[in-house]
Amino acid sequence: MKNGDWQTYRTRFLVKAKRLSSNLSFVDHLGRQHSGRKGDYLVESSDGMISITPRQIFEDIYVPIALAENALDHDKSVRLGTAIGDGRKLPQPYCVRPGSTPRMGVI
Repeated sequence: MKNGDWQTYRTRFLVKAKRLSSNLSFVDHLGRQHSGRKGDYLVESSDGMISITPRQIFEDIYVPIALAENALDHDKSVRLGTAIGDGRKLPQPYCVRPGSTPRMGVI
């Protein structure tokens, strides 16, 4: 495990995490024992606490922030109706033109 491998993830809170490349056990400054296997995540919370989260739980809860930002950019472009992919605009919602009367449909 290299020191520069931290990546930022998000859930409700931002955390930094890195995957363990080997088994790891340690006692935190509060005297709690932490242990994890290769593939689990070493997690640093925003308050500086370090813990270990099992891989399956971590990957189910957290999303890498770079992926989350790309998804937000995509959602924003969809909401704004801007060109995506092949350059075509998305269909726009129906709106009434100024000065015209809205037509009522039959249900």
